[in-house]
Amino acid sequence: MSGNGTVQRLLFHSQPFPAPSPQRWLILGLLFAVSIVTYIDRVNISVTARQMMPALGLTNQQMGFVFSSFVIGYALFQIPGGWLADRWGARLVLTIGLLWWSGFTAFTAIAATSGLASLLGVLGALILVRFLLGMGEAVALPTFNRAVTDWLPVHERGMGIGLTIGGIGVGSAITPPLTAWIMVNYGWQTAFYLSAALGIGLAVCWWNMARDHPDGHLPSGKQPTLSDNQATQPIRIPWKSWRQTPSVWWLVLSYTCLGYVAYIYLSWFYLYLVDVRGFTVLQSGLYAAAPFLAIFVFCPLGGWVTDQLAVRKGLLRGRRLVGLTGMVLAAVFIGGGGTIDSPYWAIAALSIGAGWLYFSVGAYWASTSDLSKTHAGSLSGLMNMGANLGGAISPSLTPWIAEQWGWPFSLSVAALIAFAGGLIWLWINPASGLEQDATPNSHSLPFQS
Repeated sequence: MSGNGTVQRLLFHSQPFPAPSPQRWLILGLLFAVSIVTYIDRVNISVTARQMMPALGLTNQQMGFVFSSFVIGYALFQIPGGWLADRWGARLVLTIGLLWWSGFTAFTAIAATSGLASLLGVLGALILVRFLLGMGEAVALPTFNRAVTDWLPVHERGMGIGLTIGGIGVGSAITPPLTAWIMVNYGWQTAFYLSAALGIGLAVCWWNMARDHPDGHLPSGKQPTLSDNQATQPIRIPWKSWRQTPSVWWLVLSYTCLGYVAYIYLSWFYLYLVDVRGFTVLQSGLYAAAPFLAIFVFCPLGGWVTDQLAVRKGLLRGRRLVGLTGMVLAAVFIGGGGTIDSPYWAIAALSIGAGWLYFSVGAYWASTSDLSKTHAGSLSGLMNMGANLGGAISPSLTPWIAEQWGWPFSLSVAALIAFAGGLIWLWINPASGLEQDATPNSHSLPFQS
């Protein structure tokens, strides 16, 4: 192992690290803002559900189906979203995605009284609208990874993707208290209208300020080179290479475990505080922000740590140590938080558990770029599809387990799943690359094997 580690460090340091563009901070800042909006648009329904369910006559289980429909649409379109980013570039794809999902965020407010409800019923209309919203948001994170891979050198990508995904923490932290306040004072529909308007405004900013590649920000009169920009060429997804690379599938399986746990926070944590821990609606809106503030701190921190370890110890150990440590410590704190009697200590433990969960995120996403820079968008889409398949199960299964055996047992199941996801890192080797990597530019059909 020590010999392999020495080789990996030599290979890592032998890669050319050109001076990174200072404009990368603008791109990261914009992606951070988009990340905040994506999670405002998906988390607000977990708060408005408190008024939506009685107003629309929905049960907890039916609301779970609505939560899951978003995740199913989000999961199924991860690979196409990543491929689109690889093919057309982050600027165009993310602009269209923002407009798409912002439109369906607004439509969520009127779905129950629209023509869709007369055709599909209230539940069916909400399920369809949230599914379509999930389709649009599916382009977001794979496109982030495409942009980070194009704009940052390899020794900054863990930090870069950790910082941008850290916007999840901000968006999810501010959404419960703000949405609860808006809901109490202006009605639950207003929360959807305001978040949709925010997304449309950000789409305009992204289109006008972002570029696909550092060459796009060259001073006028200089001609950009397209040697490192694949967006102008057809990109074939290397299905055969993915199938033959064990690290790809272990990465997907481990991230599926992370997704199962993460969606408990995104869908049920607010209602857990109200219904199980006995906090008021407004108190829960405040305390439900705690896990996401932890995510905001831990996510970029984990990305920075994995980059530092990768430089010093090689990609294998640098990514593996962070991925394994984050998931195992998340399991410890989530399991403990679910069984503690004190509601305040429970919030503290569960919040730290969420932080450790996202501490590992930079290692996951940077590993997809390590395995294949050319296919960073589509490969990260495959990985994130796994996370959201786990997330599609979690919103419906979690309350069912809780109804049968109680919330402590339901959260203990989540802790065991996180622990398993951590152990899987023992079989992940991001330094190995893809087996028989396909030629990146091909005139074959994009989804042809």
